[in-house]
Amino acid sequence: MNTVLFSPYTIRGLTLKNRIVMSPMCMYSCDTKDGAVRTWHKIHYSARAVGQVGLIIVEATGVTPQGRISERDLGIWSDDHIAGLRELVGLVKEHGAAIGIQLAHAGRKSQVPGEIIAPSAVPFDDSSPTPKEMTKADIEETVQAFQNGARRAKEAGFDVIEIHAAHGYLINEFLSPLSNRRQDEYGGSPENRYRFLGDVIDAVREVWDGPLFVRISASDYHPEGLTAKDYVPYAKRMKEQGVDLVDVSSGAVVPARIDVYPGYQVPFAELIRREADVPTGAVGLITSGWQAEEIVHNGRADLVFLGRELLRNPYWPYAAAQELGVKIDAPVQYERGWRF
Repeated sequence: MNTVLFSPYTIRGLTLKNRIVMSPMCMYSCDTKDGAVRTWHKIHYSARAVGQVGLIIVEATGVTPQGRISERDLGIWSDDHIAGLRELVGLVKEHGAAIGIQLAHAGRKSQVPGEIIAPSAVPFDDSSPTPKEMTKADIEETVQAFQNGARRAKEAGFDVIEIHAAHGYLINEFLSPLSNRRQDEYGGSPENRYRFLGDVIDAVREVWDGPLFVRISASDYHPEGLTAKDYVPYAKRMKEQGVDLVDVSSGAVVPARIDVYPGYQVPFAELIRREADVPTGAVGLITSGWQAEEIVHNGRADLVFLGRELLRNPYWPYAAAQELGVKIDAPVQYERGWRF
C-alpha cells in the first residue's frame, strides 16, 4: 500500500523520511539544574530515532535561566550548553531521524525561584504569583535571548527550530487578550499583541536559515479569548516572516475545561492550513496509523505530531506501518522482528 504518512516530506531543503513528528515534551530530567543535557535525554530521544520517527523535536528549552518552566528543564542560554546538545543531535541523526529544538520562555508559568516576568502583572490563577510586567528593556533582552538560542541551536547542528508560542507561556501570553493588558505597542490590539512574536521571528531569522516552525495554542477555550479564526491572520503574518510550518495545539493560557477526544485539535490545523495557506502540523490524541494516515492523506495537515503515544511506545512507527500494510526500513539488528 502506498501511504502519505510514510512518504517523504521536504521543507526548506530538509527532507523528512516520513510525516511522523515527536512533539516536544518536557522531561524535567536535568538533575544538575544547570540546563545541560543528561544521560536520560540521550537515551530518550535516540530511542525514538531507532523507532523510525521522521523528526524529533527536543523539549521546551529555556532561552534564559528564568525562562525555564522548572529548574530541571534543558537550557540554551549559555555557550556551555552547545557541546551536550551537539552530542544529542549526533545520536539522533546517526539513526536516520531529523532533529529540531523548541526554544521557549515560560513567562508567568515559570516555577524557577526568582523574578517572574510576563506582558502584564496578571497571575495565571489564584494560587500563582503575580509576575512583573515587562519593560521595553526586558522585551529587548528576551528577544535577544531567543536569537542567541537560535545561534546556539545552529552551532549544535539542529535541523529545525520551533518557537514555542503556545500553552500559556511567554509568547502565548503576549498573543492572548486574557493575559496581555498592555496599552503600548505590545498590547491593546491584535496587531500589537502579535508584535513580540514578530520580533522574535525576525530575530531568529537573522541567524537561522533552516526550517522554522512556530507552535501555537489555536484556542483559549474562553469566551473572551482567541479562537482558531483569530490565528488565521497571525499565521499569514508568520508565513510572510519566513515561518515554514505552524504546529497547531491549543489551550493553557488560562485555566479552562477542555473536552478532549481523538484528534480534537486536528480541525484547528485544518482551518489554519486552508485559510492561511501555510503548512501545519496536527496534534492531540493521534494514536493509530489509520488515524494519522487520514489526516495527511486528506490534506488536513502536512505532518502529525505525536506526544504521549510516543511515550507509551517509542517504536510506534513500526506498529503504524504494520497497521497500514507498509514495510519500512529497520535497523539491521531489528530486521528479524519483521519475520514471522
